[in-house]
Amino acid sequence: MNTHRWVERNLPPGDRIRSTEALRGGWTSRMWRLDIEGRGSPYSLVLRSFVKPFYVRHALGLLTREADVLRLLADTDVPAARLHGVDASAEHCDHPSLLMSLLPGSIRLDENDVDRKITLLARQLVAVHRLHVAESARPRTYQAWTDPDRVRIPEDTTRPVLWRRAVEVIRRDPPAYRPCFLHRDFHPGNVLFTGHGADLAITGVVDWVETSWGPADLDVAHCSTAIALLHGVPAGMRVAEQYLAAGGALSEDPSDHLYWRLLDALAFAPDAEKVAVPWREVGRTDLTPAVLACRLEDYLEALLDSIRCCSTSSS
Repeated sequence: MNTHRWVERNLPPGDRIRSTEALRGGWTSRMWRLDIEGRGSPYSLVLRSFVKPFYVRHALGLLTREADVLRLLADTDVPAARLHGVDASAEHCDHPSLLMSLLPGSIRLDENDVDRKITLLARQLVAVHRLHVAESARPRTYQAWTDPDRVRIPEDTTRPVLWRRAVEVIRRDPPAYRPCFLHRDFHPGNVLFTGHGADLAITGVVDWVETSWGPADLDVAHCSTAIALLHGVPAGMRVAEQYLAAGGALSEDPSDHLYWRLLDALAFAPDAEKVAVPWREVGRTDLTPAVLACRLEDYLEALLDSIRCCSTSSS
């Protein structure tokens, strides 16, 4: 009830909440669509609330960062929501919350138009990375989501040597990089689409709580891992190619690029089940733990094979 009152205090005079609808597909937070009516035409907003204890503890930093990023993106061509209010410390709401505009479109995690989606995702990511951000407005430096000593190797894997090889690749200092503005959690579950086939288009990029300053390789790596898990390893391996084709720049040293790719992929170990839960909620019931565990291992192998091929061709 406190949250309801806070939302209506952030609406224009005379507007009120007509109805609410839970939105699916999120893992870190609870999302609601709020339909608003009042003096003008009806419209809708989205309410993000952190309810899980871990995210409640970190809500002040996460939601404050997202609010700052949405303000920053308001004057750019990146299709992001408009900020309507934020209560990151739950001073007025029942839970830490952020109120924003509802973007058109929907997430598309099915197997339709995969090649077209990869092309559009790559182009959108290039546009995000090209944003000029004043030094005073830059987000925090990126944080790695795993390290060699935290990787959880599957207990029942039949390929332990593969895992050890992958872990050894990230057992080094991070490579030098040219920093840029990162979404940091860019994947199909955080992108909205409309249309089909040649008319497919991106209409929104959401979930800016992890926005960071760091290497473009890391954003590309995260999107690549997600695509490999959703649509198979060959699709995941095409993301970097499409990113370069769209004008993006990645590490020129293949070993540096491999570091970023594996740093991201190994953070999904042992079986990527965490991301699979919201994906199954929106229809991808085929993504069982066994399927994802196999795809993750196959992806690691493809990445390691790619550096071997590079070494062979250059010798």
